[in-house]
Amino acid sequence: MDKVTRLAEIMLPMLKDYGATTVVGPAMGGLVIGQEVARQLGLRFVFLEKVDDQLALRRNFKFAADEKVLIVEDVITRGGRVLEALTQCRAHGAEPVAVGVIVDRSQGKTSFDVPHHSLAELSFPTYQADKLPPELQGSEAIKPGS
Repeated sequence: MDKVTRLAEIMLPMLKDYGATTVVGPAMGGLVIGQEVARQLGLRFVFLEKVDDQLALRRNFKFAADEKVLIVEDVITRGGRVLEALTQCRAHGAEPVAVGVIVDRSQGKTSFDVPHHSLAELSFPTYQADKLPPELQGSEAIKPGS
């Protein structure tokens, strides 16, 4: 947890001036860092969780009309979960004001309609299954995590 505490400390200057009253963490990656950002900012924390592989607001969480929210995630690659989180927040009356992530692996390809900030930008090549470079052909694809 000391590492999460430190990552949140580093993230705070990027996120603290948006006037948010709530931090939203998409499950599962945004739960720990989102809660810690909320704790350090003294804000409420809400999480979205997967239902049939789509993010949903559950557990009796509610937003006030136009409640300003920060969305905090651990890693983005294509930004799909953040886009889902933006949609869910708006569908429930909240107003997303910014996105913060620990690692952006999108190679600059993500685009959101609110400001977004990352602590690190990393690039890893990805390939279509039928377009693998020769050195990877015949290797087994592994998908760790969710």
